[in-house]
Amino acid sequence: MRLPPALSVLIAPVALAVTVSLGGRGVASGQAPTHPDLQQVFLLTAVDDAVAEGARDTIAAGWRDGYAGMVWDMLRFMRPPAARRMVAPDVGDPTDPGGGRDLATEQPEHPSVKVFRRLVSLLQEQTGERFGNNLLRWQQWIWQQPYDPHPAYGSFKAQWYSQIDPGFAPFFPDGVESLIRLDEVDWGGVPPNGIPPLRYPDHIPANEADYLDDGDIVFGMEVAGEARAYPKRILAWHEMAIDSVGGVDITIVYCTLCGTVIPYESVLDGRHIRFGTSGLLYRSNKLMFDEETKSLWSTLEGLPVIGSLVGSGLELTRRSMVTTTWGSWRRRHPDTVVLSLGTGHDRDYSEGAAYRDYFDNDRLMFQVPTRDDRLDNKAEMVVMLLDDPSGGDRHPVAISAEFLEDEPIFQQEVAGQPFVVVTSEAGENRIYDAAGRQFDAALDDDRVVDAEGRIWLVTEEALVSETDPAMRLARLPAHRAFWFGWYAQFPDTTVFD
Repeated sequence: MRLPPALSVLIAPVALAVTVSLGGRGVASGQAPTHPDLQQVFLLTAVDDAVAEGARDTIAAGWRDGYAGMVWDMLRFMRPPAARRMVAPDVGDPTDPGGGRDLATEQPEHPSVKVFRRLVSLLQEQTGERFGNNLLRWQQWIWQQPYDPHPAYGSFKAQWYSQIDPGFAPFFPDGVESLIRLDEVDWGGVPPNGIPPLRYPDHIPANEADYLDDGDIVFGMEVAGEARAYPKRILAWHEMAIDSVGGVDITIVYCTLCGTVIPYESVLDGRHIRFGTSGLLYRSNKLMFDEETKSLWSTLEGLPVIGSLVGSGLELTRRSMVTTTWGSWRRRHPDTVVLSLGTGHDRDYSEGAAYRDYFDNDRLMFQVPTRDDRLDNKAEMVVMLLDDPSGGDRHPVAISAEFLEDEPIFQQEVAGQPFVVVTSEAGENRIYDAAGRQFDAALDDDRVVDAEGRIWLVTEEALVSETDPAMRLARLPAHRAFWFGWYAQFPDTTVFD
């Protein structure tokens, strides 16, 4: 959870140098000073002990547990005290007859270690909790408290995170509106667009894609008869692709941490929205931003959650995409095109090179407020959000991909929406609106049969009657996701496993 060593050396001195020049954006003139000025919060990191203690006294006098999120935001960029590491006493040293030497005390401490101790001490004194240097436990405790933040928390984040990169500041203007807890918005380790999106990348025909093996994972979609494949080995390095498929402008968002790949239409209400990657996370899921307003958007829901577009009613239209292998996709779509290795970026695009260690274990890189141990953290789920027929909130649904391997045809109804999941031998999952029909079996990867004996063709856009192509059952937008990431966002999800 800490900065990489090289960055921590750069960031911590900047934090320690914060002075009154950061200025207060606290209570407006004429109002009762119910919250400390932000200047006092930043002065907790002052080099001068007397200045820092004065700020600490001011904050402690009016302490609210809702301030702990700001303290944690600062704490995570400070260096914790070094662990005690003892060595045996020097042979023949009469002044050290036993017990050894503590190497930690023999090395000069980084200046931010003192600030780390100061901030932990403040948290312990004001909350009564004793989590010491365990930042993850403090973070969990903060999220368990009622959300009662400092009214200028957004301004705090703008100023504090801008020390990492000035590009963070526009995401948190004064008085910023937010649909999510700001203390759950965390830095993912890169600046805005530090993971560079692919913007209208080059594609090549399938027969020219010599770099791909049949077993390589690709994400495939088809729009208006145009098929396109996005290899995981390329997309994992960029986590976003801006493209045009079948005449439709598409923004494909890939959150590697949560295993989600979602294609959205880029044009909304006649506006072409140009997205970027913010470098920020919410519940371990990336937040994207639009370049016009710098509002932050949920990648799982396609909604603005922080910024001037909050409450605008804007919601991106999602498209269907399937996770499959290159061999299977190419068999179904021999005319497909696929991303070229010539992306303009210098990356190791070999299969599995990106995030190899992360994908190979069940550990999380960033923690989330809640987890469910019915399934492994990174169990792959087929997920979707179903519209409520009464106009209420959408209903989240998650189906275990492992469960579907033994169920070529799986049919259910949730929130008044009947659906059927068709799973191929290669493990591809496609979900369609069942529209009241009962399906009995899959004849092969390309055909299913219903209870009336009618045969339906499995296509990317719909189930199509073999005898009457005008009869179509629309595909429902769905995608893969790791269980922990989906559950963290939608703990009330309907689960089939």
